[in-house]
Amino acid sequence: MLTLYYAPGSCARASHIALREAGAEFDLHPVDFASAEQRSAAYRKVNPKGRVPALQTERGILTETPAILAYIAQSFPAANLAPLDDPFEFARLQAFNSYLCATVHVAHAHSRRGERWADDPAAIAEMKRKTPEVMADCFLLIEDNLFTGPWVMGGTYSVADAYLFTIAQWLPVHRINSARYPKVRDHMSRMLARSAVQATLEAESAD
Repeated sequence: MLTLYYAPGSCARASHIALREAGAEFDLHPVDFASAEQRSAAYRKVNPKGRVPALQTERGILTETPAILAYIAQSFPAANLAPLDDPFEFARLQAFNSYLCATVHVAHAHSRRGERWADDPAAIAEMKRKTPEVMADCFLLIEDNLFTGPWVMGGTYSVADAYLFTIAQWLPVHRINSARYPKVRDHMSRMLARSAVQATLEAESAD
């Protein structure tokens, strides 16, 4: 049995959606960020990085969203959540997910966890000030250059869609109106109509 360690509204939502899309049997283990459970000794035995998501499998624990999404797609090939038979297209999907992980998510974190990168209050304040501009630029790149449509990879839904949806939901945090990005906004509407997404949001709202 798979177990997903997650926090509601976090980047772990992408893995949560993907597991439901795959039809996987899994348990959910919420991690309470309000009490800093992610930094507890008990949780660090699960994920020494002190972050979510973490996915417990029969072979061990996986961390990092792109890796978990790839694992889910490869473990449940019948769900057709990634172009597994096309090395180039699979690499393209990985490139998109890596951009969300290494660039967009990090930009978002600069406004909320600036102490990871600086001790100077002025530096942390400057990161917060700059974040909306950086996030807006990231989504402009996605809108104009990285998004194929109607799904991330084109005509077929993939795990990249769960990830984009998850990160796009953070735009209001930075007072960015998704209407600036028509393709992304349409994508969010498409995602909200999916039963797996609705089930994920319902499960996370219960925690």
